[in-house]
Amino acid sequence: MTFKELFPTKHLTGFISSLVLTGVALLVLYLDVSMKTGVVILLITAFMQAGIQLVMFMHAGESEDGTAIYTHTYYAVFIALVTVLGTLLTMVWGYQ
Repeated sequence: MTFKELFPTKHLTGFISSLVLTGVALLVLYLDVSMKTGVVILLITAFMQAGIQLVMFMHAGESEDGTAIYTHTYYAVFIALVTVLGTLLTMVWGYQ
């Protein structure tokens, strides 16, 4: 086996990407951006990092049942969004 076959390039790329996204999220704190901009940046980096973790480190695409794993993940995200938006609708936005 060669060094190229043994070196975990995919894992190193995922790790560095996670560090960069964490750095971007920390910049929101240190650059004192507006609340709306900060929330948008944090949400984007959080979802990107969750995707990287799922694909790179949890090996979601490497199993034979990859389609089912992605389907369940999309369904879980959908349910989470419905729960959060429903809670905001009733408790914060004053739907009666």
